[in-house]
Amino acid sequence: MRPPGIRWAGPRALLIDLESLGSVLTVHAHLQEHPLRGQVDVLAAARTVLVVFDSGADARAARAAVAQLDTAPRTDAGAAGDPVRIEVVYDGDDLAEVGRLTGLGPDAVVAAHTGQLWTAAFGGFAPGFAYLVGENESLTVPRRTTPRTAVPAGAVALAGNFSAVYPRRSPGGWQLIGRTASRMWDLDRDQPALLRPGTAVQYVAVRESVTLVDPAPASEALQEIPIGQDHALEVLAPGPQSLIQDLGRPGLGDAGVSKAGAADTASARQANRLVGNAPGDAVIETVLGGLTVQARGELTVAVTGAWTPVGISGDRTTRPAPMCTPFALHDGETLRLDVPDAGLRTYLAIRGGIDVPEVLGSRSTDVMSGIGPAPLAAGTVLPIGATDRGRTVGAAEPSTLPDALRPGAQEPVVLRITGGPRHDWFTDASHTALTDRHWTVTAESNRIGVRLAVGAPDDATGTPLERRTADELPSEGVVAGSLQVPPSGLPVLFLADHPVTGGYPVIGVVVPEDLPVAAQLAPGTTLRFQAVDPETLHPTPHPLATRRP
Repeated sequence: MRPPGIRWAGPRALLIDLESLGSVLTVHAHLQEHPLRGQVDVLAAARTVLVVFDSGADARAARAAVAQLDTAPRTDAGAAGDPVRIEVVYDGDDLAEVGRLTGLGPDAVVAAHTGQLWTAAFGGFAPGFAYLVGENESLTVPRRTTPRTAVPAGAVALAGNFSAVYPRRSPGGWQLIGRTASRMWDLDRDQPALLRPGTAVQYVAVRESVTLVDPAPASEALQEIPIGQDHALEVLAPGPQSLIQDLGRPGLGDAGVSKAGAADTASARQANRLVGNAPGDAVIETVLGGLTVQARGELTVAVTGAWTPVGISGDRTTRPAPMCTPFALHDGETLRLDVPDAGLRTYLAIRGGIDVPEVLGSRSTDVMSGIGPAPLAAGTVLPIGATDRGRTVGAAEPSTLPDALRPGAQEPVVLRITGGPRHDWFTDASHTALTDRHWTVTAESNRIGVRLAVGAPDDATGTPLERRTADELPSEGVVAGSLQVPPSGLPVLFLADHPVTGGYPVIGVVVPEDLPVAAQLAPGTTLRFQAVDPETLHPTPHPLATRRP
């Protein structure tokens, strides 16, 4: 076996290129059993393993160990323990078509699907979605030419040489051959994902009909918030979007769950620091103002992030409140955030933290995966946790918002990037264009990603990025900050709620230190990218210098 290929996936992550899925399972199993120093997450995919670290120093130090890994497929790197039994009614809409594509016919397709042991190779796409590989490739079929807009939960499907069960209703282009009542994702279980990498699966044909359990859409599946008691905060108006966020839930990529958490971690940490909370306490993240809340009991609060006019009103007084400074919100007083003068996301912290139940170790709302507290609505009452008397309230601090986002700024926002794991898929002209031209944030941006258009709003010149290869990229792990380039040639900058895997090449990665700035880019903002060395973060002389780790 050749040594593994090692690519940067940002300055804190390594993408390990391997020859086969068997090698992926071997390396993934080894890194789970023997994690490297600073290892935060390890994510298997079709031909790669993504390893994410706490710091760039840990990622660089891991290079030598990764290069020495034994990548030869081993017999114990796959199925472990007794197989999970999944009962299937084989009446899928595409069963006859799969029979035609394979030359087997419908009955033989069922026999081939149930007659071999399948192994969960890697996760992604959605929580609980696992790509299963069989013992042979007799059922290898292409995806549908036209994806369905909605595939029901429990649908059993084939695509390429993989089989899978859709955990919830979602769009999809796989060939449907049956349905099952097995719950692929259940937060009431100790391990919510029924299948994790290495799990063995035996499909079993049954004749009786099954009742599909179709989880609610993400916005409905998020948890209700319990009503607070003595000290609480009532939401009178949520604005365009207000969410509860902390520092997220890392380490669950294999289950299809992204880290989520505050999009602008610098502002969230600052808000907590000002009121004397721990860095990871839950705060409110609100977009474009409009949030109005009322105190129940005496509260100490702080507002950070986007530069926002803040007003307080009570029975007899109305007064402004300062940004980036702790202040009192008295019992019955109302606090309102207006539309920001600069930036996009504002953070509101309350001393004691927002005390809602944790889900998978975090109080953050992941809108894409449908995990965590529901988005705030009028009438929501948020309980406030007990105050840790060992922590003191802070003093006023400067805003973390960069000067380029302040009112009246003339220069574009600058985001530093390192070469992405698939930079070599793009032409030299595209590398130059990525860093030489200006880009504009579009209105389609959200917590999943910042979508970009070519040029400044008043000068949309230039052409989209072009690839030097038309190859199809198997799904592989991606990190926050990845600049993924779809066929349109217009980059998408992944933020906190990004999918854990992606099928388009990543040309560059915004350094983690600049992601809080990226989270504050309002639609219409002009930006440019500056290439930096992944080790020193110093500017490089070339458009996208991609020094290997």
